[in-house]
Amino acid sequence: MPQEIWINLPVKDVEKSTAFFKQLGFQANNVGSVRAKLSIGQTTILLFPDAEIEKFAKAKIADTSHSAEVLFSLGAESREAVDDMIRQVELAGGTIFGKPSEQDGWMYGAGFADLDGHRWNLLYMDESRMPKG
Repeated sequence: MPQEIWINLPVKDVEKSTAFFKQLGFQANNVGSVRAKLSIGQTTILLFPDAEIEKFAKAKIADTSHSAEVLFSLGAESREAVDDMIRQVELAGGTIFGKPSEQDGWMYGAGFADLDGHRWNLLYMDESRMPKG
């Protein structure tokens, strides 16, 4: 059985994308122009140039200006952490597509796109207010 999941993410510029994610608190190592390894919590994300992903996947990458290939979700420790990260996204050059707001009375979240248009969901869940049943 597999022990880990590595997300291989196509990017136009590995070094610029690495700098973006570092501003958001991701840890980066093995950074070069061909690949970067990022981690946040228990998740590993590998950044590769678009052409490398197409070679590995034997398929064209999604055009993120017209479609979303996936929505990555990140858990936040508090409402303030959501707000702080969204500010960091804006400062780092990302795009906010969902401003921070409360949802269903117990969730607080926001949505952003990274430099390459990949979509990310940031969510704080107050489980003490979660509906029962």
